[in-house]
Amino acid sequence: MAILDQIDWSLILLACATLGLAPFVPEPHIWEKIKMLFAGELTKPIDILDFLMHGAPFLLLGAKILREATKAA
Repeated sequence: MAILDQIDWSLILLACATLGLAPFVPEPHIWEKIKMLFAGELTKPIDILDFLMHGAPFLLLGAKILREATKAA
């Protein structure tokens, strides 16, 4: 967990804003993949990898938030 403590907030937020949401037009890629997941259309390996790559910054952000919340308590 010390690795999460070493990662700066600005780096995580920048990763979410760029890699997590890119491409921005016509809609964020992660949003498209989430819709595919709930529709049951996320079946191709390239789409699954794409979902994981664009979702990774948000998972890291969630882990960092959880770490900060449990560390303070």
